[in-house]
Amino acid sequence: MRACDPGDVPELRTYRTGDLPAMYRICLLTGDAGRDATALYRDPDLLAHVYCGPYPTADPSLSLVVMDDEGLAGYLVGTADSAAFAAWEDEHWWPALRARYPLGPDDGTADHGLVELLHHPPHDEPPTGYPAHLHIDLLPRRQGQGWGRRLIEAFAAALAERGVPGMHLRVDPRNTPALAFYDRLGFTPGEDGALVRPVSPRP
Repeated sequence: MRACDPGDVPELRTYRTGDLPAMYRICLLTGDAGRDATALYRDPDLLAHVYCGPYPTADPSLSLVVMDDEGLAGYLVGTADSAAFAAWEDEHWWPALRARYPLGPDDGTADHGLVELLHHPPHDEPPTGYPAHLHIDLLPRRQGQGWGRRLIEAFAAALAERGVPGMHLRVDPRNTPALAFYDRLGFTPGEDGALVRPVSPRP
C-alpha cells in the first residue's frame, strides 16, 4: 500500500496501537447506518468491541487508517480468514468482554443487543470462495473523496499477497449510499445477503 508523501495530508497507513481509541469513536459516530449512533448506546464502547476492536488486535497488518490534519478520519478493519478469526475471538476476545458485560434480561436497549452478540456471536459461514471480510468507516469530512476506494484496494492488495481469493461484507440495507459505493467497487450480491468481490476486481 502507498501512503502520501511526508507532509501531505490526508494519508493512508497501517494501524498503530495508539489508533484504537479514535477508531472506537469513529465506529460510534458512524454506527447507525452511517450516521451518529451516540444517542443509541449507554456504553459508547460496546459497538466497537463487537465490530472494530478485535480485528487490529488479531491481525494489525490488515487494519488500515486514514489520517488528516484533524487526526484519524476513518479506518478499515478486516480478516483474511473469517472462520479462523471467529475461532480466535472465541478464545481470546469474547471471554474478557463476557465477564465485563454479563448477559441479563432483555431490557429492550441497543446495549443489550450488543451484549447478546458478544455472548452469542452468529458465526456465519463465509460465502464460498470469499473467506475474507471487512468493516469500513469514514467520518463525513473524508467521505466522497476516494478514501473508501483506496482503503478497499489496499486491503485487497494485502489479501492478494496472502493468496486469499475473495472478500465479503454485510451492509445495513438502510445505508443506501454504502450500498451504491460497494456496487461501484465491484461487490455483487452473494450467499445469505452478503456482498462479495474477488480480490482482483471485475473488469
